[in-house]
Amino acid sequence: MRLTTRFVDVSGEGTMAHGYDTMMNPSIEGLLDDVGSKFRLVTLSAMRSREITNYVGQLGRGMGASIPPQVASTASKPLSIAFEEIAADKIIAVDVDPEAEAEAEAEGGAAADFVGA
Repeated sequence: MRLTTRFVDVSGEGTMAHGYDTMMNPSIEGLLDDVGSKFRLVTLSAMRSREITNYVGQLGRGMGASIPPQVASTASKPLSIAFEEIAADKIIAVDVDPEAEAEAEAEGGAAADFVGA
């Protein structure tokens, strides 16, 4: 037995059988269009979700070292909040060139050696 889902369009003229209706808002397809790849979406949302979790954990201790959520959300899950931030273009992925980063670190280390001398 094969199960399919059909959705009746608003006008009632036809049916759509292309996929399942999810309650995910924002939609994963929209997020993929914003970010560009599945890997980047997973990495970006996981990193931001961890930051939001750390922020919530630090609220009672008064540390305040983490960045609070950047969107007003009714979601209670950090991953959902991260998805909403990505959809609102509050969080973006930045490509880092490892060679340029190594050069900057080497220059920064040389400058630190010079200042400390």
